[in-house]
Amino acid sequence: MVLCDSCRSRRAEVYQPHTGRRLCPRCFLEDVRGRVTAEIQRYGMIRPGDRVLLALSGGKDSFVLLDILAEIHDPSKLVGLSIEEGIAGYNRREDMEKIRKYASERGVDVILTSIKEYVGSSLDEIVARSWSRGLNVSPCTYCGTLRRRIINHYAKILGVDKTATAHNLDDEAQTAIMNLLRGDPVRLLRQHPLAPRLSRGFVQRVKPLRKIYEWETTMYAYLKGFRFQETECRYIEMRPTLRARVREHLYGLEERHPGSLLRLLELVDRLVKKLMDKYRELPELPSCRVCGEPTSYNREVCKVCELLSKAGVLADL
Repeated sequence: MVLCDSCRSRRAEVYQPHTGRRLCPRCFLEDVRGRVTAEIQRYGMIRPGDRVLLALSGGKDSFVLLDILAEIHDPSKLVGLSIEEGIAGYNRREDMEKIRKYASERGVDVILTSIKEYVGSSLDEIVARSWSRGLNVSPCTYCGTLRRRIINHYAKILGVDKTATAHNLDDEAQTAIMNLLRGDPVRLLRQHPLAPRLSRGFVQRVKPLRKIYEWETTMYAYLKGFRFQETECRYIEMRPTLRARVREHLYGLEERHPGSLLRLLELVDRLVKKLMDKYRELPELPSCRVCGEPTSYNREVCKVCELLSKAGVLADL
């Protein structure tokens, strides 16, 4: 029997490639929780007394986020938000109810909403309109943009101090590479936990799982017995995005050189931190003339309104 490299008393059942350690389930779970806690403390992501809105999709990552934060932070200061995108064969109300039930057991209330409730059309309906107009916009672009807007919308209504999303290390490494390929230093800066908030219209967003591999959140969820949503969104296979192609290359790199994603993100963090002072001097972001929400510099209309208008969901601008 191979013993756990940490406790040296229980059977090792999980191999951690980036450290070369073999861990028992208990030590593996403690390792993940410890690293999440360390990342939160390192950057002051969540402070005692902070009210935090958790973005909970019903997938493995959101279960892990909920489980760890409800353990290390006062559950009465947490509230969950689950957004139904409206994707046939993917969104199931019973999956959202599972995480709502688990959250309730931990003393956390969860609000259920949908993209259709917010803009009047489901994601499937928005994508169908977009494609009928010949627009070459990825469904993931509509989904990601709208989800961020809805999360921030509820955060302001509820008056929370922070919003926490369940982005893991794989997500963050992919985003960093995409921002580098696009030559977008501002977006790269906004990835950093210490990035300045450029508008009072944004509630600060934190990502406690940003240094945890996706396979680790999967293993954590299975070891804890979470019944999470495992169906993959059909749009990922139907319309491969830049993210999907970057993900494939990074996975190959990680397999050949374990720890590569972690080293990549830590390097980006260090490099971006050196540029932080320059961007702290940037003025407040302007407001969209249509919806009043923050928009990018030199833009009169925000990305959400622009996308929905081109797709025919909003009137032409």
